[in-house]
Amino acid sequence: MIPAVFRNIITNAIKYAPNNGTISINTFKFNGSVKVEIGDNGIGISKENQEKLFKIDQPISTPGLQKEKSTGLGLIICKEFVTRNNGYLTFESELKKGSTFTISLSSKK
Repeated sequence: MIPAVFRNIITNAIKYAPNNGTISINTFKFNGSVKVEIGDNGIGISKENQEKLFKIDQPISTPGLQKEKSTGLGLIICKEFVTRNNGYLTFESELKKGSTFTISLSSKK
């Protein structure tokens, strides 16, 4: 499940970052946890849509910068997959400046 989460979030970063944009992936390990931050300098998410982002009854569908289609379900499924693995999926975003999604998981087996 977790590789699917990484694929979806990285694909979204590519989809919403401008040509020659920046996508970063950073990892941190501490206190038995691993955090992976995936960020971009893309279009960002409006405050209104941030409140709806993980709600199944209010999916957000935003076409990519190259007119790629979006169902609005990918991040909802990602959140569910991370939660089922006893982790957390959070994000920070600013309109026209980009987004950073953080996946936090236990590093214990």
